[in-house]
Amino acid sequence: MSSPARKPGLRPAQRRILRLVASFEFLKGVFVLLIGLSALLLVHKDAWVIAESLLALLHISTDRHVAQLFLDFADDITDTRLWAVAQIAVVYSALRFAEAYGLWQQRTWAEWVAFGSGTLLVPLEIRELFRGVTLLRSVLFVGNVLIVLYMLYLLRSGRLAPPLPSADPDTRTQSSE
Repeated sequence: MSSPARKPGLRPAQRRILRLVASFEFLKGVFVLLIGLSALLLVHKDAWVIAESLLALLHISTDRHVAQLFLDFADDITDTRLWAVAQIAVVYSALRFAEAYGLWQQRTWAEWVAFGSGTLLVPLEIRELFRGVTLLRSVLFVGNVLIVLYMLYLLRSGRLAPPLPSADPDTRTQSSE
């Protein structure tokens, strides 16, 4: 017997796509968690010195405009901001991990979470595209829109599917009377 929260009757191709999305969400959670842990490693450290060392390691001249922006950013970092980044990263990662688990287990609630969180990101991604079209921004935008549309498809197809018969014997006797 399947769980009522589980999506009934998904075809193998739909299950594979759902698991692909779940894997992608899991990787996003891992990536953001690593950023949060990196922020914690910078607490009580001189971020400007670390940023300058990183630029030297990557052979990027500090005379470049982007390098100056990076150094200015590092100079403005405070321990309070680093702790805030770490806390936000943990919360965001927890949401992504829960979503990935739910999608992997074919849970309807996870489809709603994926649809909602993906839809919230679309305006931000459009704004980034207006700032300049790059391959990365375009791929992220198209990928997110495809995920949102797929979740919408799954959610709508779940509503259109006939309800499963109840396993509760009391409900069956009441409905037959």
